[in-house]
Amino acid sequence: MRSIPPSGAFAPNPTSPVPEPVLSIRDLVVEFSTEDGIVQAVDGVSYDLYPGETLGIVGESGSGKSVSTMSLLGLIPQPPGRIVRGEAMFQGKDLLKLSKKALRRIRGKDLAMVFQDPMTSLNPVLKIGFQIGEAIKTHNPKVKDDAVKQRAVDLLKLVGVPNPERRVDQYPHEFSGGMRQRAMIAMAIANEPSVLIADEPTTALDVTIQAQILEVLKKAQDETHAATILITHDLGLIAELADRVIVMYAGKVVEVGDVSTIFASPRHPYTVGLMDSLPKLTAAEEWLTPIPGQPPSLISRPPGCPFHPRCFLSQGRARCREEEPPLRPIDESAHLTACHFAEELEGRAGHLVEPVGAGT
Repeated sequence: MRSIPPSGAFAPNPTSPVPEPVLSIRDLVVEFSTEDGIVQAVDGVSYDLYPGETLGIVGESGSGKSVSTMSLLGLIPQPPGRIVRGEAMFQGKDLLKLSKKALRRIRGKDLAMVFQDPMTSLNPVLKIGFQIGEAIKTHNPKVKDDAVKQRAVDLLKLVGVPNPERRVDQYPHEFSGGMRQRAMIAMAIANEPSVLIADEPTTALDVTIQAQILEVLKKAQDETHAATILITHDLGLIAELADRVIVMYAGKVVEVGDVSTIFASPRHPYTVGLMDSLPKLTAAEEWLTPIPGQPPSLISRPPGCPFHPRCFLSQGRARCREEEPPLRPIDESAHLTACHFAEELEGRAGHLVEPVGAGT
């Protein structure tokens, strides 16, 4: 995996030079109004993204992974959604304060997204080439149609779509699931963005196609030199692609670190639980070990640590029930955790999971 400098706040050596982040998120809070009450989907999320790195964001469904990034692009419905506070600095501008018109100039050009389900993201009645071309012409209106079509062909070829000269004139229903996802990646990188956000890009695909899509994402990143945010619940994907990892639970960041550190030495019980629930190729047991209980309601989160009702480390301790743990460094390093008793996990090794597609 590549060695990418962490953010200044996470730097293990404060005197070492750290590059400027391409994207800086600070204290992001997003909530939704529902009939049952206010859902606080994202609660105080902060992180930096650096040029060329892949930052993985991992957690269970409902942890706030997708909402935290979609809010940056103005893609959450408002109402019922609302950005309560926060800052998202990109190229000297706060994305959260931009007008819709200004955000449209950035979205799809400097910031692009690969969505989870390409069939619902692609227009079923428009040809693939037209849709890729539309992404190009929106931000480059003076480019001639012939050049746009050739660029669409070149992009399809880049992402591994066979016979791109013919495929460019086909409709989404004529593509397989894997081919549609390749087309979505082609569309996302059409304008060589600085930041590429991939939201569960392989969820609906079988493991062989997943491995191919991972290779396409790597190739796309190499082609554009984009910093990438990879949103997933799949730790195999994180092990394969990410340089750093953010673990989210109940709308909060609970652990941050580089991939090798997080997998080899997790310092939050939730991260440990995620790893323990994975099937292990070397284990004799046939049963998986799930995390007990259910994620908390985001309308009425429990006091104290949001994970404490499910936590094997809490053991009913009052501090876990009453005091919310801050995100703090472990041994003054780039490894951060939001656990009062993280030191008690020292020596409990995690494991590097089998990468997606291994052995296929």
